[in-house]
Amino acid sequence: MVVGMWMSRDPHTVSPEQSISEAALEMSRRKIRRLLVVEGPPTHRRLVGIVSQRDLARAFPPDVNPYAVGAWEHRPTQPIGEIMTRNPITVTTDAPIEEAARLLLKHKIGALPVITGSALVGIITESDVFKAFLEIVGGHRSDVRVTFDLSAGESPLALVDQLASRHGMRIEAVLSLEHEGKRLGVVRLAGGNADRFIDGIWRAGHRVVSVQRLE
Repeated sequence: MVVGMWMSRDPHTVSPEQSISEAALEMSRRKIRRLLVVEGPPTHRRLVGIVSQRDLARAFPPDVNPYAVGAWEHRPTQPIGEIMTRNPITVTTDAPIEEAARLLLKHKIGALPVITGSALVGIITESDVFKAFLEIVGGHRSDVRVTFDLSAGESPLALVDQLASRHGMRIEAVLSLEHEGKRLGVVRLAGGNADRFIDGIWRAGHRVVSVQRLE
């Protein structure tokens, strides 16, 4: 899965010339946590920065809530361009979703602007990434999820395919991963006989780490 499948298109934006107070009001009205700062025409918006709720809060006096109506009596008049984060970390629409997750974790940020060429086309947040991974492992159409150990370099595909066919099960997803120095296989299945499938994993010499029955 790629970023373009999960990003929000047409994100809320401001120009670097707009005031901090206007940005705070925009965030409050739309109930959003960040705004992307752009220049250029609507058909080709060029990303120049990002501003968050925390950035705005720091621009107001410490005893003033920037999102309260009364805050306008103490509103800062300087432009967003003075407090925005310039040259934010970005990702492209065709990047794998795990690359977005890696960047969010590495840079300890909550969102990534999405670009195509030099144009802004969307934004992907940590919540969007969570939804994507839930789709992978959540098992909305599955009956059971089985996690089992693998030897180094071993693929789970052949074993899972053989056992699923033998016991009348439909494979919804299969993946392998490294966890705490161990290699694991994870499979989501529907239909058929899950207990016999699990027994087949054991008989093939693999330790079953966990079994989750899904509703």
